[in-house]
Amino acid sequence: MAKSMSLLWGAGSPPCWRVMIALEEKRLQGYKHKLLSFEKGEHKSQEVLDINPRGQLPAFRHGDNIVNESCAACLYLENQFKSQGTKLIPDGPAEEALVYQRMFEGLTLNDKLNSVIYYEWFVPEEERHESAVKRNREELANELTLWEGYLEKVAAGSYLAGAFSLADVIVFPSVAYAFRFGLSVGRYPKLAKYYRLLKDRPSIKASWPPHWVDSPQGYNCLKDL
Repeated sequence: MAKSMSLLWGAGSPPCWRVMIALEEKRLQGYKHKLLSFEKGEHKSQEVLDINPRGQLPAFRHGDNIVNESCAACLYLENQFKSQGTKLIPDGPAEEALVYQRMFEGLTLNDKLNSVIYYEWFVPEEERHESAVKRNREELANELTLWEGYLEKVAAGSYLAGAFSLADVIVFPSVAYAFRFGLSVGRYPKLAKYYRLLKDRPSIKASWPPHWVDSPQGYNCLKDL
Protein backbone atom coordinates (compact mmCIF):
# COMPACT_ATOMS: atom_id res chain seq x y z
CA MET A 1 0.00 0.00 0.00
CA ALA A 2 2.79 2.44 0.88
CA LYS A 3 4.31 1.93 -2.57
CA SER A 4 1.34 3.80 -4.05
CA MET A 5 2.18 6.84 -1.93
CA SER A 6 4.60 9.66 -2.71
CA LEU A 7 5.75 12.64 -0.69
CA LEU A 8 7.70 15.71 -1.75
CA TRP A 9 9.07 17.35 1.38
CA GLY A 10 11.49 19.86 2.83
CA ALA A 11 13.75 19.18 5.81
CA GLY A 12 12.90 20.97 9.06
CA SER A 13 9.44 21.99 7.86
CA PRO A 14 6.91 21.17 10.63
CA PRO A 15 4.08 20.53 8.11
CA CYS A 16 6.23 18.02 6.21
CA TRP A 17 7.42 16.41 9.43
CA ARG A 18 3.84 15.89 10.61
CA VAL A 19 2.99 13.80 7.57
CA MET A 20 6.19 11.78 7.89
CA ILE A 21 5.49 11.00 11.57
CA ALA A 22 1.92 9.94 10.70
CA LEU A 23 3.22 7.65 7.94
CA GLU A 24 5.64 6.05 10.40
CA GLU A 25 2.98 5.63 13.10
CA LYS A 26 0.62 3.97 10.61
CA ARG A 27 3.45 1.60 9.55
CA LEU A 28 3.48 2.90 6.01
CA GLN A 29 7.23 2.84 5.49
CA GLY A 30 8.37 2.26 1.93
CA TYR A 31 6.50 5.19 0.39
CA LYS A 32 8.26 7.12 -2.36
CA HIS A 33 9.71 10.40 -1.18
CA LYS A 34 11.95 13.16 -2.42
CA LEU A 35 13.73 15.80 -0.36
CA LEU A 36 13.58 19.25 -1.95
CA SER A 37 15.45 22.43 -1.07
CA PHE A 38 13.58 25.55 0.02
CA GLU A 39 16.80 27.55 -0.38
CA LYS A 40 17.03 26.58 -4.06
CA GLY A 41 13.33 27.29 -4.63
CA GLU A 42 12.59 23.67 -5.50
CA HIS A 43 9.22 23.88 -3.77
CA LYS A 44 8.15 26.13 -6.66
CA SER A 45 9.23 23.63 -9.31
CA GLN A 46 6.81 22.19 -11.83
CA GLU A 47 7.16 18.82 -10.12
CA VAL A 48 5.57 20.30 -6.99
CA LEU A 49 3.08 22.53 -8.82
CA ASP A 50 1.69 19.49 -10.63
CA ILE A 51 0.62 18.12 -7.23
CA ASN A 52 0.26 21.28 -5.16
CA PRO A 53 -0.58 24.39 -7.20
CA ARG A 54 0.25 26.57 -4.19
CA GLY A 55 3.90 25.65 -4.61
CA GLN A 56 4.15 24.51 -1.00
CA LEU A 57 5.43 21.43 0.78
CA PRO A 58 4.37 18.80 1.65
CA ALA A 59 2.99 17.56 -1.64
CA PHE A 60 1.39 14.18 -0.88
CA ARG A 61 -0.27 11.68 -3.19
CA HIS A 62 -1.86 8.30 -2.49
CA GLY A 63 -2.76 6.69 -5.77
CA ASP A 64 -5.03 9.20 -7.48
CA ASN A 65 -5.78 11.02 -4.22
CA ILE A 66 -3.89 14.22 -3.46
CA VAL A 67 -3.88 15.65 0.06
CA ASN A 68 -1.39 18.47 0.51
CA GLU A 69 -2.45 20.24 3.69
CA SER A 70 -0.56 18.53 6.50
CA CYS A 71 -3.45 18.18 8.98
CA ALA A 72 -5.72 16.92 6.22
CA ALA A 73 -3.08 14.38 5.14
CA CYS A 74 -2.66 13.14 8.72
CA LEU A 75 -6.42 12.78 9.17
CA TYR A 76 -6.64 11.00 5.81
CA LEU A 77 -3.97 8.50 6.80
CA GLU A 78 -5.63 7.78 10.14
CA ASN A 79 -9.06 7.30 8.54
CA GLN A 80 -7.78 5.14 5.69
CA PHE A 81 -5.66 2.93 7.93
CA LYS A 82 -7.57 2.88 11.21
CA SER A 83 -6.70 -0.70 12.07
CA GLN A 84 -3.02 -0.38 11.17
CA GLY A 85 -0.24 0.89 13.39
CA THR A 86 -0.93 3.40 16.16
CA LYS A 87 -4.51 4.49 16.76
CA LEU A 88 -4.21 8.26 16.50
CA ILE A 89 -7.79 9.35 17.22
CA PRO A 90 -9.46 7.95 20.37
CA ASP A 91 -13.01 6.62 20.39
CA GLY A 92 -14.44 8.57 23.32
CA PRO A 93 -16.15 11.88 22.40
CA ALA A 94 -14.37 13.88 25.13
CA GLU A 95 -10.96 12.44 24.22
CA GLU A 96 -11.60 12.94 20.50
CA ALA A 97 -12.66 16.56 21.09
CA LEU A 98 -9.46 17.26 23.01
CA VAL A 99 -7.31 15.75 20.27
CA TYR A 100 -8.96 17.92 17.61
CA GLN A 101 -8.74 21.00 19.82
CA ARG A 102 -5.00 20.59 20.43
CA MET A 103 -4.35 19.66 16.79
CA PHE A 104 -5.74 22.88 15.44
CA GLU A 105 -4.37 25.02 18.24
CA GLY A 106 -1.01 23.59 17.17
CA LEU A 107 -1.38 25.44 13.87
CA THR A 108 -1.64 28.71 15.78
CA LEU A 109 1.52 27.84 17.71
CA ASN A 110 3.36 27.20 14.46
CA ASP A 111 2.12 30.46 12.91
CA LYS A 112 3.30 32.49 15.90
CA LEU A 113 6.69 30.78 15.83
CA ASN A 114 7.03 31.61 12.15
CA SER A 115 6.03 35.24 12.74
CA VAL A 116 9.09 35.64 14.97
CA ILE A 117 11.62 33.34 13.34
CA TYR A 118 10.95 34.22 9.71
CA TYR A 119 10.74 37.95 10.38
CA GLU A 120 13.99 38.08 12.33
CA TRP A 121 15.75 35.51 10.16
CA PHE A 122 14.96 36.84 6.70
CA VAL A 123 14.22 40.56 7.13
CA PRO A 124 17.47 42.59 7.37
CA GLU A 125 17.85 44.23 10.77
CA GLU A 126 17.77 47.74 9.33
CA GLU A 127 14.42 47.01 7.66
CA ARG A 128 12.66 45.58 10.71
CA HIS A 129 10.05 47.56 12.61
CA GLU A 130 10.68 47.44 16.34
CA SER A 131 6.95 47.50 17.06
CA ALA A 132 6.44 44.39 14.91
CA VAL A 133 9.33 42.57 16.59
CA LYS A 134 7.93 43.39 20.04
CA ARG A 135 4.36 42.45 19.11
CA ASN A 136 5.38 39.15 17.51
CA ARG A 137 7.53 38.18 20.47
CA GLU A 138 4.84 39.04 23.00
CA GLU A 139 2.23 37.04 21.12
CA LEU A 140 4.56 34.05 20.88
CA ALA A 141 5.46 34.24 24.58
CA ASN A 142 1.75 34.27 25.46
CA GLU A 143 1.15 31.30 23.20
CA LEU A 144 4.01 29.30 24.73
CA THR A 145 2.74 30.11 28.22
CA LEU A 146 -0.66 28.77 27.19
CA TRP A 147 0.93 25.46 26.16
CA GLU A 148 2.90 25.35 29.41
CA GLY A 149 -0.48 25.52 31.16
CA TYR A 150 -1.93 22.73 29.05
CA LEU A 151 1.01 20.49 29.86
CA GLU A 152 0.73 21.35 33.55
CA LYS A 153 -2.65 19.62 33.55
CA VAL A 154 -1.67 16.32 31.91
CA ALA A 155 -0.48 13.36 33.94
CA ALA A 156 3.25 12.79 34.36
CA GLY A 157 4.71 11.06 31.33
CA SER A 158 1.53 11.71 29.35
CA TYR A 159 1.00 13.28 25.96
CA LEU A 160 -1.15 16.24 24.97
CA ALA A 161 -4.43 14.34 25.09
CA GLY A 162 -3.65 11.23 27.13
CA ALA A 163 -2.29 8.53 24.81
CA PHE A 164 -0.08 9.49 21.86
CA SER A 165 -2.41 10.92 19.22
CA LEU A 166 -2.70 13.13 16.17
CA ALA A 167 -2.41 16.09 18.54
CA ASP A 168 1.19 15.08 19.22
CA VAL A 169 1.85 14.37 15.55
CA ILE A 170 0.81 17.94 14.72
CA VAL A 171 2.28 19.81 17.68
CA PHE A 172 5.62 18.09 18.36
CA PRO A 173 7.39 19.32 15.18
CA SER A 174 6.61 22.91 16.18
CA VAL A 175 7.90 22.34 19.71
CA ALA A 176 11.10 20.79 18.32
CA TYR A 177 11.40 23.72 15.91
CA ALA A 178 11.15 26.15 18.84
CA PHE A 179 13.95 24.46 20.76
CA ARG A 180 16.04 24.24 17.59
CA PHE A 181 15.87 28.03 17.47
CA GLY A 182 16.95 28.47 21.07
CA LEU A 183 13.79 28.39 23.21
CA SER A 184 14.80 28.45 26.88
CA VAL A 185 14.45 25.13 28.70
CA GLY A 186 14.46 27.01 32.00
CA ARG A 187 11.62 29.36 31.08
CA TYR A 188 9.46 26.66 29.51
CA PRO A 189 10.12 23.52 31.57
CA LYS A 190 6.88 21.72 30.69
CA LEU A 191 7.48 22.12 26.97
CA ALA A 192 11.08 20.98 27.49
CA LYS A 193 9.86 17.89 29.35
CA TYR A 194 7.36 17.17 26.56
CA TYR A 195 10.12 17.55 23.98
CA ARG A 196 12.33 15.06 25.84
CA LEU A 197 9.42 12.63 26.17
CA LEU A 198 8.85 12.45 22.43
CA LYS A 199 12.19 13.10 20.74
CA ASP A 200 13.31 9.44 20.92
CA ARG A 201 9.98 7.97 19.84
CA PRO A 202 10.74 5.67 16.85
CA SER A 203 8.46 7.50 14.41
CA ILE A 204 10.06 10.83 15.33
CA LYS A 205 13.64 9.58 15.25
CA ALA A 206 13.03 7.94 11.87
CA SER A 207 11.78 11.21 10.39
CA TRP A 208 14.15 13.61 12.20
CA PRO A 209 15.30 16.40 9.83
CA PRO A 210 18.55 15.11 8.29
CA HIS A 211 20.36 18.45 8.51
CA TRP A 212 19.54 18.61 12.23
CA VAL A 213 21.38 15.30 12.58
CA ASP A 214 24.35 16.59 10.60
CA SER A 215 24.37 19.94 12.45
CA PRO A 216 22.87 19.41 15.92
CA GLN A 217 23.81 22.92 17.04
CA GLY A 218 20.77 25.14 16.61
CA TYR A 219 20.25 28.90 16.68
CA ASN A 220 19.67 31.57 19.31
CA CYS A 221 16.73 33.44 17.81
CA LEU A 222 14.37 32.57 20.70
CA LYS A 223 16.85 32.41 23.59
CA ASP A 224 15.62 35.65 25.21
CA LEU A 225 11.91 34.99 24.71
